[in-house]
Amino acid sequence: MSNDMGIVDVVIPVYKPGDEFKNIIERLLKQTVVPDNIFLLQTIEYAGEQLIKYENDKIKVYPIKKNDFDHGATRHFGASLSNAEYIMFMTQDAVPDNNKLIENIIKPFEDEKIGAVYGRQLANKDVSLIEKLTRVYNYPKTGSIKTKADIERLGVKTYFCSNVCAVYRKELYDKLGGFVRKTIFNEDMIMASKIINSGFSVAYCAKARVIHSHSYTCMQQFRRNFDLGVSQKQYSKVFDNISSVKEGSGYAKKMIIMLLEKGHVKDAFYFALQCAFKLAGYKLGKNYNRLPKKIILKCTMNKGYWK
Repeated sequence: MSNDMGIVDVVIPVYKPGDEFKNIIERLLKQTVVPDNIFLLQTIEYAGEQLIKYENDKIKVYPIKKNDFDHGATRHFGASLSNAEYIMFMTQDAVPDNNKLIENIIKPFEDEKIGAVYGRQLANKDVSLIEKLTRVYNYPKTGSIKTKADIERLGVKTYFCSNVCAVYRKELYDKLGGFVRKTIFNEDMIMASKIINSGFSVAYCAKARVIHSHSYTCMQQFRRNFDLGVSQKQYSKVFDNISSVKEGSGYAKKMIIMLLEKGHVKDAFYFALQCAFKLAGYKLGKNYNRLPKKIILKCTMNKGYWK
């Protein structure tokens, strides 16, 4: 590593950030490994819109026109600003759980075969039991490393990686061409698939924790999974030969049994309903090319993508 190269830069796309965002920035600046730069990619709705201001010279804000925002391209622009060894992506609602988030999430890179590491997401205290259990299922207490050898066993979960809090080895990221442009969603999993299929591995670091969760309604789950289906259809080379529905149904079955065993009958019923909405959205998304645009705009979570 050359002397002028930093250890880690952080990239966060932001859009109308709330008061809690200041807390995220404060926590990032108090880390045991402080980022060299924090690049904020602020979506603006009109020319001349006021940008977020910070006194700290580590924080640099770049405007992104709303019509130009893209899940892959916007983050790739952020990556292009960095000359650090590692590039870390976060979302504007992911709060570092402690001051060792960055120290912990870059530690797995001591293994030279690791190309990306993603952190653990803890549920907010005020979310539903279903959301809390979903977080536990997707982000367990024990870390893991996924390689090409795991595809048969884990299916699509092999490529699971979340840019809510994920770090990439910058040299490898650049070599593999970075995030796909353009994409409605799922840029992190598509990147993870490139890393894994090039012989590197993706690590899940359970010690690197952020607080991040959503309480989606059935319709929001439908729309989110519609976009997931669209992305898998558009990148069929990545997803066609790997099972998604099987993994999802296995998780659904486990959750319903667990809720019923604990006596949460209403939650089990509501979760089953959510799963039906998710599956319907996903199946429709996989067939988006057969749908009229009017229907697509009713189904999608990312309306701007279709304009």
